[in-house]
Amino acid sequence: MKCPHCNDELNELPLCYGMEAPHYFYTVPEEKRTELIRDFCVIDEQHFFIRGHIEIPIMDTNEKLIWSVWVSLSEENFLKSNELLHVEGRENEKPYFGWLSTELPIYSNTTLSLKTWVHTQEVGAVPLIEVEQTSHPLAIEQREGITMERVKEIAHLINHT
Repeated sequence: MKCPHCNDELNELPLCYGMEAPHYFYTVPEEKRTELIRDFCVIDEQHFFIRGHIEIPIMDTNEKLIWSVWVSLSEENFLKSNELLHVEGRENEKPYFGWLSTELPIYSNTTLSLKTWVHTQEVGAVPLIEVEQTSHPLAIEQREGITMERVKEIAHLINHT
């Protein structure tokens, strides 16, 4: 399959993109970085982050484009999510409020600090992140879905920027 924007050959069309750490992890001195363990991060013992997935439906398919992102949580909700890590039934927990802490550079408007809701999933599954219903392009795409052409455009933008 060829990229419709540059004609480069796409061996595979990725449907998941993500960052290894929250944006802020890279902006603080190493001595203030305290913990980054899989899907949890604590910076300077006062900033708490959890990793989850923003799912974007792909129109006319059963597939989703997934952004693996970081969200800041209050200390209370961060500790609660850790306590429930292996507890059956945790998916019944009310969503936690958080701030998106991953910059997705393919959007013209910053994605940092968008309001989100973190929906805990069953044991073994990462949380689903719901972006606040605004006019931000990411929120619109999550709400309305995207075309396969947009998926290809995203692959092009990520591979060539």
